[in-house]
Amino acid sequence: MTETSTRAQAALVLEDGRVFPGEAFGATGETFGEVVFCTAMTGYQETLTDPSYHRQIVVQTAPQIGNTGWNDEDDESSRIWVSGYVVRDPARVPSNWRSTRTLDEALVGGGVVGISGVDTRSLTRHLRERGAMRAGVFSGAALADRDAMVDRVRQSPRMEGAELAGEVTTGEGYVVPAEGERRFRVAALDLGIKSNTPRMLAQRGIETHVLPATTSVDELLAVEADGVFLSNGPGDPATADHPVALTRAVLERRIPLFGICFGNQILGRALGLGTYKLRYGHRGVNIPVIDISTGRVAITAQNHGFAIAGEPGKPFDTDFGAAEVSHYCPNDGCVEGVRALDVPAFSVQYHPEAAAGPHDAADLFDRFAELMEGNR
Repeated sequence: MTETSTRAQAALVLEDGRVFPGEAFGATGETFGEVVFCTAMTGYQETLTDPSYHRQIVVQTAPQIGNTGWNDEDDESSRIWVSGYVVRDPARVPSNWRSTRTLDEALVGGGVVGISGVDTRSLTRHLRERGAMRAGVFSGAALADRDAMVDRVRQSPRMEGAELAGEVTTGEGYVVPAEGERRFRVAALDLGIKSNTPRMLAQRGIETHVLPATTSVDELLAVEADGVFLSNGPGDPATADHPVALTRAVLERRIPLFGICFGNQILGRALGLGTYKLRYGHRGVNIPVIDISTGRVAITAQNHGFAIAGEPGKPFDTDFGAAEVSHYCPNDGCVEGVRALDVPAFSVQYHPEAAAGPHDAADLFDRFAELMEGNR
């Protein structure tokens, strides 16, 4: 990796007119997206390849990024999905026996425009006060005068109203076999699924049929699945009318259902709850969640800018019987899970499949297996 001092100038430009100077990191050019901050100190490869980060410019709050380079085993999908990447101090030389290239080389290979040398502490404080917003990263020949760059940013699409699951879903279905003897078959709706999800299901004897987000009810039922899984994914859940309708069809047939992240918002909508945009969202691997039924606290990995509107612990009526908000975040009271009481369905806002950790919530996959076992 070349010395940072020899790199082209770059700028992160926010829609409110704030400009953070730096130097090119990764590909040069220009890119646009919603700028958000991630508090994880590890797992940057998983973050970059998580489809949930599609159309987002990710700011890493940890000061040094890239120490372990990039390997060929830890990708959560087939490509890097972030729109842009912002770091303070990129590692000059990676040090890990699994590394096959530097983070910078991976970003260049993926065509991801990034910026380094940014005062990420000041930037994070700004986003916490003003909220996530549209932004652009400009470097090399793409650099222009400040007003022109701000105008370009303000012309870019907002995250509110964005239907993005269709842009990240698989083009055609595929099957991930169970490890050992097959206990169950699951139909997983790919709204932006991560590779570790079917892997963790496979470890529990579950064969996973990953299906496109546009799958019809008849196509889903043709799988003859013991359960249905709603994956994580990007975009505004208010636009996900088809997945919501599909979920309602599953609930009507009392097929066990488990959802995470975007899937949690889909189940919430199917149960009649609304969704809203958070000020700056939850993104990191250190976010506490309380299970209301047990009082147990789990430290979780999260990536969401939208949330379900609801009151923790208070049952509510749905078209499928009673349900309740089952989990919440003690930091801000945000809804972190819902549970149907009269049909076999539950979901959480966080990531029990988090490859970089923490692993406090991995037992939710066991609970899904128990739900399918009890429904036989």
